Amino acid sequence: ELSPAQMGNLSDALDTKVMDRTLIILDIFAKRAFTREGKIQVELAQLKYRASKLTGQGKALSRLGGGIGTRGPGEKKLEMIRTRISRLKAELRDVVKHREVQRKQRQKNHLPVVCIVGYTNAGKSTLLNHFTNAGVYEEDQLFATLDPTTKSLDLSGGQTILMTDTVGFIRKLPHHLVEAFKSTLEEAKYSDLILHVVDASNPQKEKQMEAV
Repeated sequence: ELSPAQMGNLSDALDTKVMDRTLIILDIFAKRAFTREGKIQVELAQLKYRASKLTGQGKALSRLGGGIGTRGPGEKKLEMIRTRISRLKAELRDVVKHREVQRKQRQKNHLPVVCIVGYTNAGKSTLLNHFTNAGVYEEDQLFATLDPTTKSLDLSGGQTILMTDTVGFIRKLPHHLVEAFKSTLEEAKYSDLILHVVDASNPQKEKQMEAV
């Protein structure tokens, strides 16, 4: 993580745009967001990050360049950012209400829900596609999935369950991104079974399991 001053100094010294860890993750999230909820969450995270960097920074404002990473909102004054954040939070509350209605409907149908969780790039989407032919995007890359996806699965004993794919977790999650993980955390909270997927070939698997 870098302060605006550090980013500015590095940018001057290297004569190139400088991005810290949070900026890179935000940029990846912006590329992966496809649903309305995902896009709102990402823009919220981007604006909160920008607001935190602008507060009291004065000249450092210009150091951040025209956007968040390569994808994101352009330069805005702090007052405009705070107004936009308020509007996005209101929109997100509407989306969350809609998701709650869907969840209650599933509960009425008495279908058990299995929530697939794991570190980013552990293979959750691949597993969902294997079991349900969901056709969700899967790739060997960080945060390939941002929005939770739920599909039904008919078991051999005649029972039907619902499987939900979720965004992958990461160690030292930037606090600006907590909001973007809330939908995943809610899916896990209300599930009947949490299926923790681990990439057994990863040398960091123990630390990844602990992070999840």
